[in-house]
Amino acid sequence: MDNKNSLKAQLISDFQAIEGRMNGEAKSAVHQVRQEALKTFETLGFPTIKHEEWKYSNVKNLVNQSFEFNAVSDFSAKDVEAAAIPNLEGNILYFVNGVYNPELSTIVSPSSELQIFTFAEAVKQEPALVEKYFNKFVDSANNAFTALNTAFAHHGIVVNVPANKVVAQPIILRFIADARKVNVAAQPRNLIVVGKRSEVQIAEAFRSLGENTSFTNAVTEFVVEEEANVHYYKVQNESDKAYHIGTTSVYQAGKSVFTANTITANGGFVRNNLNIKIDGEYAEANMFGLYIPNGKQHIDNHTSVDHAKPNSNSNELYKGILKDSSVGVFNGKIFVREDAQKTNAFQSCKNVLMSENASMNTKPQLEIWADDVKCSHGTTTGQLNEDALFYMQARGISKDSARALLMLAFAQEVIDKMEIPAIKEYLQELIIDKIYQG
Repeated sequence: MDNKNSLKAQLISDFQAIEGRMNGEAKSAVHQVRQEALKTFETLGFPTIKHEEWKYSNVKNLVNQSFEFNAVSDFSAKDVEAAAIPNLEGNILYFVNGVYNPELSTIVSPSSELQIFTFAEAVKQEPALVEKYFNKFVDSANNAFTALNTAFAHHGIVVNVPANKVVAQPIILRFIADARKVNVAAQPRNLIVVGKRSEVQIAEAFRSLGENTSFTNAVTEFVVEEEANVHYYKVQNESDKAYHIGTTSVYQAGKSVFTANTITANGGFVRNNLNIKIDGEYAEANMFGLYIPNGKQHIDNHTSVDHAKPNSNSNELYKGILKDSSVGVFNGKIFVREDAQKTNAFQSCKNVLMSENASMNTKPQLEIWADDVKCSHGTTTGQLNEDALFYMQARGISKDSARALLMLAFAQEVIDKMEIPAIKEYLQELIIDKIYQG
């Protein structure tokens, strides 16, 4: 078997084995979507650097490895204590190697306010909900990893917030890759539907354990109905041997607000895709990001905002601090359709290189078909302000401490967007530790 296709061949074989055990579910509408997605994946294959969208992010090392998908783990309550975020309260759901673990999880919100199902439960208990929204707002046709996740969409979570509800407690999805014994892989698929005039906070936190390699291929779909307000946080603290490819796709109706905050503290190879479609008037999308790679870590953020209707706003700010021989990538796209008059869209990517060996690749893109709009995009990459460093040293602060304080001040603008206090405090300490390393 050709090494280049070893993981692809393994996955196709795994799909056929799963399908053979499905009995009646193999004829369901959801599984027909899976079958089509597998055909797409077979046709596309894994991307190479010849693909424009993957020009700076080579997955060759990933696809030449083998993994155990949904590997059995002995991750226990004792391990939860070690991995827990201090003082965190809310609906905390643990997924270990992609599989939901109810014994480790806590759901505190009443069912009248919030309905939570595993993906497998939702397919059986709420088939109409799943069939209405599953795979409707992600690009499985052109993205091999999204197609792959869709083909294997069996694990993950489905969240339904009814109309006119304010979910008082946040929903925290903790994804643990337990690579202490073998190379592991997981493909969680999450669907979050937020009803009209409802409000919710949702965080996805990814953590890996062990010295072996882990591969997470995650897809999360958001449906944000009219006048709904969603705060979404993605926190990544994975190992140098962790591969993470995540896609978050968002559909916004009129007068809705969606705010995303993506913070990557650690990860060997990370690709985050955040795609938002604004399909209603007076809607607002906010995207904030922070990444602090060191060593040989590779962090790639691809974002897109599609303004399809008039009178909508989007605001985007991504910041990077790159150390050692790390690599950063930012590709941000803004589309303003012909009907989307009176659109305001702003995008900014700012980066600080702390080493001569670190590199940053940026590509802001703006495509406008309307004529009555206000749009801007820009990117900067440079070193810390030497005048500020000199000023602080002249007042008795050591050079290392001055550099660290300036880096923290640079990052703080994004950290402050986090509105869950326990996670904000956890991130603050994590990022301070990362900044002071080396």
